[in-house]
Amino acid sequence: MALGRRKECRQQELFVTADSLPTSDGHVFYSKLNQLLADEGFDRWIEELCASYYSQSRGRPGIPPGIYFRMLLIGYFEGIQSQRGIAWRCADSLSLRKFLGIPLTESTPDHSSMTYIRERLPQSVHEAVFEWVLRVAVSKKLIRGKTVAVDSTTLEADAAMKSIVRRDSGEDWRNYVIGLMRAEGVIGTDDQPSEEELRRFDKNRQGKKVSNEDWKSPSDPDAEITKMKDGTTHLAYKAENVVDTESNLIIGAQIGPATASDAVTLEDSLHAAQAHLENAGLSDAIKEVTADKGYHSTQTLTALTEHTDYKTYIPEPKPPKGRRRNLRDRTLKERRAILNNRKRSKGRKGRELQRLRSEKVERSFAHTLETGDGRRTRLRGIEKNQKRYFILTAAYNLGVILRQLFGIGTARSLQGRKKAFANAFLAVLWLLGWLLPAILDSQKSLRLKTRLWKNIFRSNFMPVAKSQNVLCSTGC
Repeated sequence: MALGRRKECRQQELFVTADSLPTSDGHVFYSKLNQLLADEGFDRWIEELCASYYSQSRGRPGIPPGIYFRMLLIGYFEGIQSQRGIAWRCADSLSLRKFLGIPLTESTPDHSSMTYIRERLPQSVHEAVFEWVLRVAVSKKLIRGKTVAVDSTTLEADAAMKSIVRRDSGEDWRNYVIGLMRAEGVIGTDDQPSEEELRRFDKNRQGKKVSNEDWKSPSDPDAEITKMKDGTTHLAYKAENVVDTESNLIIGAQIGPATASDAVTLEDSLHAAQAHLENAGLSDAIKEVTADKGYHSTQTLTALTEHTDYKTYIPEPKPPKGRRRNLRDRTLKERRAILNNRKRSKGRKGRELQRLRSEKVERSFAHTLETGDGRRTRLRGIEKNQKRYFILTAAYNLGVILRQLFGIGTARSLQGRKKAFANAFLAVLWLLGWLLPAILDSQKSLRLKTRLWKNIFRSNFMPVAKSQNVLCSTGC
């Protein structure tokens, strides 16, 4: 065979036949997902839902809604958060072109077109897509919604702390610190400090505090200053998930202010989740609610007892050392709600539900925010982020449904199967060798084989850092 050489310059073809265009068999995961969407009539349903937001006689045809929402699903399954990245990935991949139904003779949608459609379609349409996925789960008998777990986390907003300004005067942080330096006599009235002097004074001054009552972001007023999970301070939003503990499906996904108390938002999140289930075909589904101690509040427990039939399993925060909680100043309804919740949460079922809450809800956050790369949002405003989060959680629910029907819940989980089978084969060989008495004739051989087994387990079954080459998504 002769050596082939790459040409530096190649003349473009003047005529290309259709049979000479490159083709792809498609990704097996996206083929199954397309089959599920086709069987349930997704494209026909979403086009009828969005028809009122388009002109029927003027303008050129826009991107079909089915393609737009498929591109958002690709962003979750491929771990791409930006619309520019999604548009580039769809244009670059033959497999994704087949999933979208776009031939090579046509261009894939641009990121600006995705932004225009997101602005055109209201939040109710994105919420309807979320409920449509729940309806598919109900039709497949994969969800009951009887016992739910609730938890929240923070999403980093697309706004920097350096850009915050005073609410009263509109003064930015630099000018504010310079004014403090002049007021304390550190510099003269007309002096301009250097950046190093500003940082040193700001770091050492007393009473340093940044509150949402005094400061805001001019680019994203809805974002609030809060402490993140890693201890850093950022402008952020709050995401709250209501998860069905039996099916792992997210039945409630709310975006709100970052500083909103968990106990205050619990009732609204549960009512929204109940409404989603009713629209999906399940009525009066939620019966039991479990959450962490951050959701414990006398007002919340009393309101849930009076307005709903939910049984709460919310652990009570420990009082300060040497003190007991005094219920004498509470009304009869409040005492009854607190004591009934305390009795349920301390029982065997309450402890079991707490373990399920830690597992199920944290897993949903790991998929949507870490694997799906949704921890940092690129949109501004609660409404836009709520649209985005509805589609993220809908994609997560589609992954759970496909995992139940097909055995694989993400497009990237197939990459680690070959290695997993090889490791399982090595583990079986190792166990057979362990049982042979000839191999275990000395303590040295035993230590060597124990070390080998630990290395195999750590390299293939322990969690991998995000900076490494992850072969499969979380929980697959």
